[in-house]
Amino acid sequence: MSTPLVHLSRRYSFSASHRLYTDHLSFEENEAIFGRCANPNGHGHNYGLTVTVAGPVDVPTGFVMPLDELDAIVRRTVLDAYDHRYLNLDVEEYADLVPTGENIARCVWERLDAPLHGLLRRVVVDETRNNRFEYPAI
Repeated sequence: MSTPLVHLSRRYSFSASHRLYTDHLSFEENEAIFGRCANPNGHGHNYGLTVTVAGPVDVPTGFVMPLDELDAIVRRTVLDAYDHRYLNLDVEEYADLVPTGENIARCVWERLDAPLHGLLRRVVVDETRNNRFEYPAI
């Protein structure tokens, strides 16, 4: 009989700006694909970030993992790098990658996966009231 897993989700937020644009296309092609989001001056969002981990409940503590440990990992690996940054220029993974919500969710996963030692189950990035990105997808 296997030990049941409990999912723990924790919410965070960060503010960042970005420009949806790729040097592989002309300015006109970028505008046609990304619209106003291709603005050369970029634009910003107040992002919501939900990180979900899962594991067995530790009997002595009753935790899947201590919240302060999860917070420290998210802060060190994601929030310190993303908060109040222009993603295209200030965050290395977006030097050649368009910082769409889809790519942000995937890159946040990649930053968290190893430090969370196999406990990571889902990353959700809320870019706007209408745009939510989940990785891996449901």
